[in-house]
Amino acid sequence: MENKINRNDLIERRHYCVGDESDPKSDWTKLTLAQRFSAQSLTKYGYELRFTRFSSKGSTAVLVLKNGTAATITADGDINTTPDIQIR
Repeated sequence: MENKINRNDLIERRHYCVGDESDPKSDWTKLTLAQRFSAQSLTKYGYELRFTRFSSKGSTAVLVLKNGTAATITADGDINTTPDIQIR
C-alpha cells in the first residue's frame, strides 16, 4: 500500500502535452541558447531533437539518430554522444 502512495505522487508530477505543444518546433523553444547552438550542430549529422528533460540540476536535451543512438546536451551546451541513458 505504501508503494501505491509513492506511485500516485509520481503521477501527479507528470505534465502532458496539450494542443500545439506536441509540435516538434515547440521543443526547440524550451532549449537554452547554448543548447540550441549545440543541437543545431548535431542536426547536421542526422540527429533529431526528441525531448528535453528538466530537473533540479538543469535541463538536458536528448537527440537521437535514426538508428537509435542518443546524444545529450546540458544547459551549458556540452554535448555527450555516449550518454548512459535508455530511450524507450
